[in-house]
Amino acid sequence: MTYQDTINWMFTQLPMYQRQGQSAFKKDLSNTIKLVEKLNHPEQNFKSIHVAGTNGKGSTSHMLASILQEAGYKVGLYTSPHLKDFRERIKINGNVVGESFVIDFIEENKPFLESNQLSFFEMTVGMAFDYFSKEQVDIAVVEVGMGGRLDSTNVVTPEVSVITNIGLDHTQFLGNTLDAIAFEKGGIIKPHVPVVIGETQKETTAVFAMLAQENQSEIIFADQQPSKTYVSDLIGDYQSKNIVTVQQAIKQLQLKGFNISETHITEGFKHVVDNTGLLGRWQTLRTEPKVVCDTGHNRDGLTYVMKQLSKETFDALHIVFGVVNDKDISSIIDLLPKKAEYYFCKPDIPRGLDAEVLMNTFAQHNLKGQTYGSVNEAYKSALKNAGENDFVFIGGSTFVVAEII
Repeated sequence: MTYQDTINWMFTQLPMYQRQGQSAFKKDLSNTIKLVEKLNHPEQNFKSIHVAGTNGKGSTSHMLASILQEAGYKVGLYTSPHLKDFRERIKINGNVVGESFVIDFIEENKPFLESNQLSFFEMTVGMAFDYFSKEQVDIAVVEVGMGGRLDSTNVVTPEVSVITNIGLDHTQFLGNTLDAIAFEKGGIIKPHVPVVIGETQKETTAVFAMLAQENQSEIIFADQQPSKTYVSDLIGDYQSKNIVTVQQAIKQLQLKGFNISETHITEGFKHVVDNTGLLGRWQTLRTEPKVVCDTGHNRDGLTYVMKQLSKETFDALHIVFGVVNDKDISSIIDLLPKKAEYYFCKPDIPRGLDAEVLMNTFAQHNLKGQTYGSVNEAYKSALKNAGENDFVFIGGSTFVVAEII
């Protein structure tokens, strides 16, 4: 198979949550355990950091990887979802996995993957761990896909676990209260492994404290610790919370003997995008008019994004917006500005919500705009209508941003 044949098979033959939704979700680690056993437990051949959370886990993971790269380590980075190319999910020192490795991994393991009906995410996790093992990385930063306790990545025993924050997202899978979601994400806490909690929240503190005690793990609430101010190339005031979290995770690595200096930390924060290739976090795509995209899509994420947007100066605001069909629009709609022209679109995936449905829902809340046949058509129309002093924002879904970048 060619690389594209391989990717097409992965996308279409087996469930992929990001594209299909609930039908692809498996509340079970048994398949992942079978796969890593078949691969001779590659996850045991490298050190790791495990990162969970409702918002900020992607940025936090990339910041950690950048700092470790500055310190001279060979760093694996596993994240999801990807924006343009599947291979973005699996990187070493910012370089994506080679097409030949993806092809070979699937060809070698295809009978096993098919007979055990592994999901898209399960096989991708196995591929990443196999790659990191064979390439002999010093450490891998592993981002949880969803939740934590039953997520396919939860077969690693890390040097430190990180949980950025807890918000109401994926409630159909993780529970509809903050403490229930905290229990699921807290499932990455391992015996005797320190855990850094990014934000102290009254609804979740007791849950994390209980899980840490059960595992005899040191628990560090990052926002309660002394911290320094660092400059990062990841723009957005909301990154300050991630920076505080990362500082405490790095401190735990230093205590374990990792040689990470103050210069490494400073330079790592400054060069996250260059070092890791991160995309879609308050990313400026052009000026005159200024165009910014951001992948924040749940209530907590959009709260930070809208705060950032409120600091911008412009004549008129144009918002290209699309969501997935299992999105609870009522949970986010009050955050969005009424004084804006909306360009409603459907991301090009099976889970995409029809643009007409989105427009009608928004209209009930006095948010006005037009529908478009595609994300790109909506974006082109926004650019055509925007003056040079206007502002165009693209968001609502990772998949909307992916089609523009």
